[in-house]
Amino acid sequence: MTPVLRSLHWLPVWQRITFKTAVTVYKCLHGLAPPYLTEHCTKTSDAGRRHLRSANTRQLVIPRTRTSYGDRSFSVRGPTVWNSLPYDLRSTDTSLNTFKNKLKTFLFDADAHLLHLANLGYISVIIIIIIV
Repeated sequence: MTPVLRSLHWLPVWQRITFKTAVTVYKCLHGLAPPYLTEHCTKTSDAGRRHLRSANTRQLVIPRTRTSYGDRSFSVRGPTVWNSLPYDLRSTDTSLNTFKNKLKTFLFDADAHLLHLANLGYISVIIIIIIV
């Protein structure tokens, strides 16, 4: 993250997309979104007949897709982003503004952590391993 973005308290584009997606899922789960979006956010506790351990984690069901195009849809991307958030963010029944503040703080801290790892050289090692 550039110093200008940090001083303005702006997120990079890829984190802004994550932020908007997580806020939309939050709205779906709290009845603040339109029904055509809400139907794509199914809690694991409501999904099946069996009681799973994941039912208490406030995670969402991620539908399977056959194409990478389907992986980019809200019905897949929304639950994926939501499930990747820490439990304390997913489990809070706070107002929308409080959720946004906590989420933005989390994303800023995550970016600072990645920047620290990059400065230590870990990110380049991970990228080399993935390429090879």
